[in-house]
Amino acid sequence: MMKTYVSEKDLIDFKENVLLAYQNETDPLIQVLQESQNRYGCVPLEMQKLIGTTLHISLAKIYGVVTFYSMFSLEPMGKNIIGTCMGTACYVKGAERLLNRVSELLGIKLGETTSDGLFTMAPTRCVGDCSHAPVIMINDQIYGNVTSEEVEKILNSYKKNDN
Repeated sequence: MMKTYVSEKDLIDFKENVLLAYQNETDPLIQVLQESQNRYGCVPLEMQKLIGTTLHISLAKIYGVVTFYSMFSLEPMGKNIIGTCMGTACYVKGAERLLNRVSELLGIKLGETTSDGLFTMAPTRCVGDCSHAPVIMINDQIYGNVTSEEVEKILNSYKKNDN
């Protein structure tokens, strides 16, 4: 059975307050998908079907866009998005070790979200802070020159702020 992330009420609300406002626009797909992502934390299959039916766009096209762009997710993302930079400078200075440590501490792998919804590990390429390699990014905050030992302190600060 398919896991649902939005209710029937959410779908009706989205159709009435978002889709109908865009139905006469030329190529509104990205804006509509962004609205779903912002409201529900994802663009699940049931939302894609509603968008396709209402805006007369094939499900294949919608799914292709959702899975192509990293700003969209098929499942809700965690409150905090963690990325370990895997660019060349960071990789050479131990990024893989940091990635493994984050995974070990949170009990999730890349692309997964913790059961409490607090963290999602996102695949990350270069974040442009090579002089501080290796780098971890949580939401918009960059942590440079990170050691394996510091990873737990960083994660704990986010856990503490959530309480």
